[in-house]
Amino acid sequence: MQVGVLKEIKRKENRVSMTPAGVEQMVARGHRVLVERCAGEGSGFSDDEYIKAGAAIAATPKEVYDSCEMVMKVKEPLPVEYDLIRERQVLFTYFHFAASEELTRAIVASKAIAIAYETVEKPNGSLPLLTPMSEVAGRMAIQEGAKYLEKTLDGKGVLLSGVPGVASGTVLILGGGVVGTNAAKMACGLGAKVYLLDNNLDRLRYLSDVMPPNCFPLMSNPAAIRKLLPEADLVVGAVLIPGAMAPKLVTRDMLGLMKKGSVIVDVAIDQGGCIETARPTTHDDPIYEVDGIIHYCVANMPGAVPMTSTMALTNATLPYVLELAEKGFRIAVRKNPDLAKGVNIIDGKITYKGVAEAFGLEYTPLDAVL
Repeated sequence: MQVGVLKEIKRKENRVSMTPAGVEQMVARGHRVLVERCAGEGSGFSDDEYIKAGAAIAATPKEVYDSCEMVMKVKEPLPVEYDLIRERQVLFTYFHFAASEELTRAIVASKAIAIAYETVEKPNGSLPLLTPMSEVAGRMAIQEGAKYLEKTLDGKGVLLSGVPGVASGTVLILGGGVVGTNAAKMACGLGAKVYLLDNNLDRLRYLSDVMPPNCFPLMSNPAAIRKLLPEADLVVGAVLIPGAMAPKLVTRDMLGLMKKGSVIVDVAIDQGGCIETARPTTHDDPIYEVDGIIHYCVANMPGAVPMTSTMALTNATLPYVLELAEKGFRIAVRKNPDLAKGVNIIDGKITYKGVAEAFGLEYTPLDAVL
């Protein structure tokens, strides 16, 4: 199979969907890889490295779309790409369809096959292609939150670690999954007082066993959130319902409970955000203020650390890419239920229920299409 690797065009997105090491393994298995010129530059990989690994270099994205059976990206296609997508072409990337009706309708109209990294799911409920970026984003949430707490950036002027004789800062994390756990590890490592909320009692038991003593796993509910918001210097939104819109756990009215200069980092913004006042921002313009509360809602946080992120992403995606390339789309998804859950749209039909429900569109079970 000929597989295309595109250069990302989202603002300040420096990741790439495959490293030269990944290309080398693809080529060794008999596949052809076409990499758009300068696609890996932002992650520290030159065209020469891709050529040495066995890839060919394409001058334009159109060349990639026109000649490849499967096209890989990191972020969702943007409007300038919609007309380049071909019918029955496999697109493998982070789509987050439930956050964009425009994107959903465009891919439906293209009749392409959209396999979303974020909904590939193992039998235990884990999301193997979302996990590495969730690990990065969770850790970055504390790093960015701590930065915007600085008074020079209009924050409260709180050092999360505190110092001897001065209390540490307080972090409230909504969601005890991969993002939340990684955020809690970072915040606890700094010495902050961390409240980690989740609504799964088994998960809370696990977190109680493994997290350090300055982390307090608690059952999540509106009353608990209202009680903790006045204490929180930093709130991290880390809620995920795979393939669906995130629930709004902090309402506009609740912002009034927080102290001025506190910071919210909504990592769930890719799925619409779990803070009512959240809207997507960019690395160029990452924050805005509502009622004196600083909001950081960058929709591609791992793009700020592309070298780490790209290598982590390739480690996770490569086995699935090889499977798709070697078996073809239909056989691969029939034989691998994890990969089948990644199929969101095929032949103009939405095959992922959460996406259809987000916009009141028709849902078609994947088996009916295959």
